[in-house]
Order: sequence, then structure tokens, then C-alpha cells
Amino acid sequence: MQRIRKGDEVIVTTGRSKGKRGNVLKVLADDRLLVENVNVVKRHTKPDHTRNQPGGIIEKESPIHTSNVMLFNAATQKGDRVGFRTLEDGRKVRIFKSTGEVVDI
Repeated sequence: MQRIRKGDEVIVTTGRSKGKRGNVLKVLADDRLLVENVNVVKRHTKPDHTRNQPGGIIEKESPIHTSNVMLFNAATQKGDRVGFRTLEDGRKVRIFKSTGEVVDI
């Protein structure tokens, strides 16, 4: 079970985008995430006439490692560590370490 999933709101803890918040767009293999409006890079592209794409400077999100983000806790308005707990009905859920509140509903 992953600590951070697609659709989660995360906050960046280190790097150039420190302090920014965004939702996870995609979870990639090798422990990397695509987060909206975080780690935005400029890509200079040539026009491709076979695909009908114009050239120019394109801004897009670049992947960021999962160790550089924390799950955002709306109750405390801070990033929080994630743990796991098994409920009475046998489901395994994610919890916030500081409050013990269940992340998954």
C-alpha cells in the first residue's frame, strides 16, 4: 500500500518548490510523483509538422521524488507523516501520525 496516491493533496518540503501545495496527478514507477503546479520546468521544443505541433517554450510539471513531499493535513494546515492501521472489519487504512485521524474514508 502506498503512502501517497493519485488525488492526494501534498505539500513540498524541500527543493525549489518548497512550501507549494498541489494535488497528485500521477504516481510514476521509481517513487516519483507528478504534482500540479509544482516543479514546473520550461521545455524548448521544435515544431513537428508530422504531428501538427507548433514549436516554442512549453511549461510542464516535472516529476518530484516522494521523499520531498508530505501529505497535507487540512485539520492542522501542515504536512503530516502517514502511518497504517487495520480497522475492526479488516480493512487497512492510512492515518495521520499526529492526530490518528483516518485519511481514507
